[in-house]
Amino acid sequence: MRAAYYERNGAAREVLRVGEVETPQPGPGEVRVKLATSGVNPSDVKSRQGSTRKIAWPRVIPQSDGAGVIDAVGDGVPKSRIGERVWIWNGQWKRPFGTAAEYIALPAAQAVPLPDKVSFAAGACLGIPAMTAWHAVALSEAAKGSTVLVSGGAGSVSQYIIQFAKMAGATVFTTVSSPEKAQAAREAGADATIDYKREEVGERVMALTDKRGVDAVLEMDLSANAKLLPAVLRPKGSVVIYGTGPEATLPAAFCLTQSIRLLFFLVYELDTAQREAAVSAITKSLAAGRLINRVAQPTYALADIAAAHEAVEKGTIGNVIVTM
Repeated sequence: MRAAYYERNGAAREVLRVGEVETPQPGPGEVRVKLATSGVNPSDVKSRQGSTRKIAWPRVIPQSDGAGVIDAVGDGVPKSRIGERVWIWNGQWKRPFGTAAEYIALPAAQAVPLPDKVSFAAGACLGIPAMTAWHAVALSEAAKGSTVLVSGGAGSVSQYIIQFAKMAGATVFTTVSSPEKAQAAREAGADATIDYKREEVGERVMALTDKRGVDAVLEMDLSANAKLLPAVLRPKGSVVIYGTGPEATLPAAFCLTQSIRLLFFLVYELDTAQREAAVSAITKSLAAGRLINRVAQPTYALADIAAAHEAVEKGTIGNVIVTM
């Protein structure tokens, strides 16, 4: 099969190669998926760069998200699953071979049925972004009457956070850095956008909440934004953190005296119950046609995977998709 791979960390055009590799076979409890699409996430880019962890195998086929059709099953998996349209999560987590390939074999639970009306491009958006978003909103306890502040409202995860928080009944504010990103956030359902490059975030939040502050902050980069917490968060509020740099300087006295909850999680390490809850919620939302799955344009052929990685590095709005 054809696949993209790298054998050392480095810049996309220096280390990514496309060529023939062995086609995987499904083992016991596994399915093999003939992939139509693969999603490129910031974590995939950082892994390839070596900025979060160094390469752990002689060869890595990158990327954890994807979508396609099950074409073979291993022992213990019903043959009725053959022909099923699916989306994939954790394709390359703690494994050398991910979704930037024509085929992938992985545990059956990691291939989730994809409704017929949802495209394979949209399916490749779901694994990391939508699952992160749903769990973040669940931890925030967003509900009717609550207010949440979402950082980076045009980001792939934030787009889904806005949608799930609105489904829960919350009022959603989000930070952005351009009119284009503000438009994307509003299209996802944000009630108000705050351009942090042109506005004082704390002042806007206090004006929007009658000086109460928001009930929860859903944070993609704690290391960059922790300093904002005293200006935006109410006493006994929550901060749900799904991303950060290596270190963050916290306003510790504020967090202590105001009894702030700091809730960290890594989407790759959700337990079975958390994963099942997220998958169920995503499946129901897709079936009901309630999720906007923002696919970045253009999409990229497998041969152009280096350009796809570079698009993520530049901060393209929407999920960057590679097609097989």
